[in-house]
Amino acid sequence: MENFISKVKLHDFDAKEGLNRGATRLKELMWYLVKVFFFLSALPYPSSLKVWLLKLFGAKIGTGVVIKPRVNIHFPWKLDIGNYVWIGEEVFLLNFELLTIGNNVCISQRSFLCGGNHDFRNPSMPYRNGPITLKDGCWVGACCFIGPNVAIGTDTVITVGSVIVANQENNRVITQVPTNQSKTRWK
Repeated sequence: MENFISKVKLHDFDAKEGLNRGATRLKELMWYLVKVFFFLSALPYPSSLKVWLLKLFGAKIGTGVVIKPRVNIHFPWKLDIGNYVWIGEEVFLLNFELLTIGNNVCISQRSFLCGGNHDFRNPSMPYRNGPITLKDGCWVGACCFIGPNVAIGTDTVITVGSVIVANQENNRVITQVPTNQSKTRWK
């Protein structure tokens, strides 16, 4: 392996650039405390309590929503959930931008909906975040990754362990796992 000098300059990263937190630091701190005690806990607090707390912090949530223990929700004020949604244990909703979840959607255990990203083509790696939309009736299987700027179509199933970084059509069953692709980062 030849010597190669890195072009990455993380000391130039500016956390304020490309991220609108959408709330004051005090609100964010208060949410963090509520999240630690009621959402990240393994204790099975009632979903109705969790829904009430999320609404208190600005989330829009319908009826019949089930939220299992150890669910990590980053910004509730950037969360819009429809009716009869199931969110499984250890789901992580990193919603730096709006996360819209339609009606009758199931997000299975340990799935990661990641609306945050960095531009790896820029040496300072600024944020490159985006919204995520799960349309009515879709099911995200266990241990899936859904990236920013992705919409999952109505009644579409994302099978266990899939990595989804592009929009998916309606009424599909998608199995998408990483392939062995390689390309040059810097030109």
